[in-house]
Amino acid sequence: MTLTRRMMLAAATALALAPAAATAQDTIKIGEINHYKRMAAFADPYKKGIELGLKEINAKGGVLGKPLEFIYRDDQGDPAEAVKIAEELMTRDGAVMLTGSILSHVGLALSSFAAEKGYLYLAAEPLADSLVWTSGNPNTFRLRASTWIQAAMLAEEAAKTDAVKYATIAPNYAYGQDAVAAFKENLLRLKPEVEFVAEQWPALFKIDAGAEVQAIERAKPDAIYNVTFGTDLAKFVREGGDRGLFEGRQVYGLLTGEPEYLEPLADEAPEGWIVTGYPWYAFEDGTPEKAFADAYTAETGETPKIGSLVGYLDVLSIAAAIEKAGATDTASLIAAFEGLEIPDTPIGPLMYRAVDNQSTMGAYVGTIALQDGKGVMVDWSYKGPDGYMPSDEEIKAMRPAE
Repeated sequence: MTLTRRMMLAAATALALAPAAATAQDTIKIGEINHYKRMAAFADPYKKGIELGLKEINAKGGVLGKPLEFIYRDDQGDPAEAVKIAEELMTRDGAVMLTGSILSHVGLALSSFAAEKGYLYLAAEPLADSLVWTSGNPNTFRLRASTWIQAAMLAEEAAKTDAVKYATIAPNYAYGQDAVAAFKENLLRLKPEVEFVAEQWPALFKIDAGAEVQAIERAKPDAIYNVTFGTDLAKFVREGGDRGLFEGRQVYGLLTGEPEYLEPLADEAPEGWIVTGYPWYAFEDGTPEKAFADAYTAETGETPKIGSLVGYLDVLSIAAAIEKAGATDTASLIAAFEGLEIPDTPIGPLMYRAVDNQSTMGAYVGTIALQDGKGVMVDWSYKGPDGYMPSDEEIKAMRPAE
């Protein structure tokens, strides 16, 4: 083949590839990593919330004049796989930042990787306090209200009762460990005479519910603090109910009121538990909360979950940060996220605190009741994080030096 012929073929190939390259450059890509198969009950509504947010933002012209695009990858809940995917998204797929994860140990791995490589990571769902405090770094921001905030809200309710002896049960990984530590510290501060008589630590999604219930019953607590979720929660609720563990005892449940975990319990939902959750079915007409719930249902044909809201807020946060930055390089995006304010969201104004990169998203707290054969939250209220957080000075002391 002559040199001229080779040059002509190269030029033709370049022209053929040009539309694809131009298309790639015409969107702003976000790398989204999650446990789509392993935790579909949360991840599927979360993805649908993202898609609703993307549809609304792109219908208005996108960000910086370009459509916003999420590239979805499944890490199977494996920290090593998540890190591998993150590198591919940033170096091969053209993502400008990373987001996602549900499990805290995966989120912590992504956070460490982002700091090491100089990427930006918005942890959408991981709740472990260490993510933004003891293991915090300038490259990691977090959307959801942390274990500390939600545990402090439940501890506030617990302190109002006569209960003194408490048992706890939580999955034995970062989220569960932080959630128990936060509840204990907050409750002991409010009621120093409290005593913790049992701490149960089942492996995540491998609970031996009968043995855990027996161990808690032997300790004879006045009240119980539950941090299990998903299939572990269902097994614990069933065994505890069958064996009478909850009779005459107040139970506090972190996340138990979230539709992802409450709805599968159906008529076995544990009445009387005080929980954090998402009572979408009780929002009043004319509120931003109700408007979002209705829009989500109209778009998907499904009722919203807390994951739906988190996914939607994730998109709003990223779009607002890019618009504020006016660019998509990491340094500009990090600067934009620090103190970022989003005035209009389904839960009201949202801000990312410069002191610890944590958003001001709060939580819904209420009591489980049975209505029409299914569990719902009643007597609920939405609480912001103010009044439930350590002081800025305490947070600064916890975070590594920057």
